[in-house]
Amino acid sequence: MVRAAKLDIDLYNEVKADEGATPQAFKAVLVASSATGIGYGISIVIEDGFAWLTWGLLLGVVLAVLTWLLWSFTTYVVGTKLFRRPDTAATYRGLLHATGFANSPGTLGILLFVPFLGRLLSLAIFIWTLVAGIIAVRQALDFSTFRAIATCLVGWIVYVLVIIAPVLVLFWIAKLA
Repeated sequence: MVRAAKLDIDLYNEVKADEGATPQAFKAVLVASSATGIGYGISIVIEDGFAWLTWGLLLGVVLAVLTWLLWSFTTYVVGTKLFRRPDTAATYRGLLHATGFANSPGTLGILLFVPFLGRLLSLAIFIWTLVAGIIAVRQALDFSTFRAIATCLVGWIVYVLVIIAPVLVLFWIAKLA
């Protein structure tokens, strides 16, 4: 995960080719999402008390895994159908591994509860993870950086529409109740 967070291109090439890397990629997503969930959960406790702590952690982990699977699948389809080149030779599993490790910067999410720093850190983690995702897609699909950015952009749009928007609506409804 440290190599992934350092944006080590060789790591992304290694995990895309390693057929047995699915459990490690899954663990990377779990560790990063758990850290973010804990950081977010602590900030909820500070603001609203313990009532939402468990839900914040659980929801964060579940959404991170779903996002990883959805974004990986969407990116795979977009990359192999819409932006395919004659030399595009990719597997979903290879892309799944690479994008799983691209979640590694999320481990810093455990610090999201720190006043002022938490908001800046949240933005930094988002940008860092996005860059790691672009590198993961570029390496896993053997794309140019531009083609990887375009592929990731479509994946992130789906992510926002399918995951983020409904969750924000649910939290808003829950706060009103």
